[in-house]
Amino acid sequence: MPLARYALYAEGVEVYVASTWDEGDTWIATMRHIAAEGRCWVLGSGCALRAADVPVSFPGREQLFPDPDEWINPGDSVVVAPGGSIVAGPLHEELGLLLADIEPARAAAARRTLDVTGHYSRPDVFQLAVDRGVRDPVTYR
Repeated sequence: MPLARYALYAEGVEVYVASTWDEGDTWIATMRHIAAEGRCWVLGSGCALRAADVPVSFPGREQLFPDPDEWINPGDSVVVAPGGSIVAGPLHEELGLLLADIEPARAAAARRTLDVTGHYSRPDVFQLAVDRGVRDPVTYR
């Protein structure tokens, strides 16, 4: 994933959206790291799920999730500013909307202090080639 992020940074991403099942302190630290590394806004959309959200028809639901108020995943949605400071959230064990006013133009200004695809990128030593051609996800031989 670092190379995929690098390709986005090179394109000048201003708002990076990360939707995932992940949660917790490591997830939040990762969102802060991406914002600091890429000097971009990061919208981390966590999946908040309680046992009551599992359909009644799910086989073994009562045995697996006897307490309908149990959090299967606490969510941890977060909004992080370029540089890594949290401006909204994390929304932990709570259902709701996470709102934040963001200024995408701040990303470009923040890259003046750290531009990982600019003068720090060392194109004399490293090169990343991104092929945007359509490919089959699996090739069998």
